[in-house]
Amino acid sequence: MQCDVCKKKPATIFLTQIIGGKVQKVNLCEPCSKEKGVADPTGFALTDLLLGVGSSDEVASPVGGNKCPACGFSQAELKKTGRLGCSECYETFAEALESLLRGMHKGLEHHGKIPARAFQAHQREVQLRDLRKGLEDAVAEENYEAAADLRDQLKQLELGLEQER
Repeated sequence: MQCDVCKKKPATIFLTQIIGGKVQKVNLCEPCSKEKGVADPTGFALTDLLLGVGSSDEVASPVGGNKCPACGFSQAELKKTGRLGCSECYETFAEALESLLRGMHKGLEHHGKIPARAFQAHQREVQLRDLRKGLEDAVAEENYEAAADLRDQLKQLELGLEQER
């Protein structure tokens, strides 16, 4: 998709505006967006907009180090731009992103449509994951009776899956 202003470079910034009940979309390249003031670094931070002004301080606090080891992107830049530098940033800033996403969405998992043929397999995977997590928690809490029950349920479910194959 080309930039709507210069019509030369590929658009990387997509704006949608509703004016008078009509939706207007504008696609801009990086230089044109800066020229128009869209990517103004002195403007608002996306995290401030999403969390409410002043509450993005928890995003800016260093959790697992304040820079991504792969690209050098910092949490201050995340707060300022609302963007990440690379795929490693998702792991580096996981806790900050989790709190940000919790404020934006109902949960941290996608619960979209699943094809009917894959629904049962998905349900089993979710059940297996939940049992494994429960087992880890029970062992960590030294609740060995509950851990034994969860282990047995896990084995039974895994055995059932092997027999179906």
